[in-house]
Amino acid sequence: MLSIAYFISPHGYGHAARACAVMAAMHKLNPSIKFQIFTTIPEWFFEQSIAGIFLYHNLLTDIGIVQETPLREDLPETLCRLNSFLPYDQSHIMRLSKEISKLECRLIICDISPMGIAVARKAGIPSVLVENFTWDWVYENYISTDFPVGKFVDYLRKIYNYVDYHIQTEPVCSYQNVDLSAVPISREVRATSQQIRQGLSIPEGVKVVLITMGGIPEKYQFLERLADQSDIYFIIPGCSQTMRLVDNLVLLPRHSDFFHPDIVNACDAVIGKLGYSTLAEVYHAGVPYGYIPRSNFKESDILEEFVKKQMNGRAISEVQFQGAGWLSYLHEIVDLPGIERNDPNGAVEVAQFICRVLNNS
Repeated sequence: MLSIAYFISPHGYGHAARACAVMAAMHKLNPSIKFQIFTTIPEWFFEQSIAGIFLYHNLLTDIGIVQETPLREDLPETLCRLNSFLPYDQSHIMRLSKEISKLECRLIICDISPMGIAVARKAGIPSVLVENFTWDWVYENYISTDFPVGKFVDYLRKIYNYVDYHIQTEPVCSYQNVDLSAVPISREVRATSQQIRQGLSIPEGVKVVLITMGGIPEKYQFLERLADQSDIYFIIPGCSQTMRLVDNLVLLPRHSDFFHPDIVNACDAVIGKLGYSTLAEVYHAGVPYGYIPRSNFKESDILEEFVKKQMNGRAISEVQFQGAGWLSYLHEIVDLPGIERNDPNGAVEVAQFICRVLNNS
């Protein structure tokens, strides 16, 4: 077995989803690869995506931005945790490097955790960074506020600069001179639209809309209002302990038997937070996107510009979303034309590049 470590940011599920897509594509190219995953994202997420090709190591790899809700950050708590986490405890980095050596890892891939770069440098093996933004770039946005993160920006930027191979994936937030630029990365669809709709007991001929906040729990205040849209069925993950069908609502647990990219592909539109993995899955499915920007998150403007240029969709403000104002123009979103994608999944481009690095090392 060829062992590769993967350090994954626990900020939402988007980084883990992108990493799973890359790992699946790499394993398809070289079935002897086994991944050592370091993160605090739940193990079940990887079992659902890439079962049988990884070992899981529970490790806090970075702080990111602490979220109060899917749309709002908690800056004081973020600062508190950063002060406890950075700079890295060098004895901890040394222990991790010894563990990496014991696991006989040939290289470390990071999405987007710089800790993996520090560990790879200490272990004397190559590192690969996969990102559409880095934490120093995000924190830099707050320097002019009462969120004193300048020291963290400088510290993390120095570590990111140590990386051996740098890959960026669209939508890119801050273009740099990198080794590879790839189109959006998403996990591959496994089931047909018909199979998913039948599995969810959705009648034939109705329109279907997915409401998703990217894996972060959210309390929706408008569920009763959805019953008025009797010609549309709504799939809502994270709203129930078990799968339940209530009128035109399909309520799913956060961890269900249905693969998220399959659900996206089975829908006529997606309503949800503007985040990387949802954007990438909607992009490859080609369905309309009613997206909710995050005004205080630096990545949001770049993602929104990408949607406007490359996808069909419409912005929904947080107030409109929470107050169900978006229902007045839901049919406009649902009736937007789909887009047939002919470009490859960015996961394939990234997998081919990293496998070449392995072959040459």
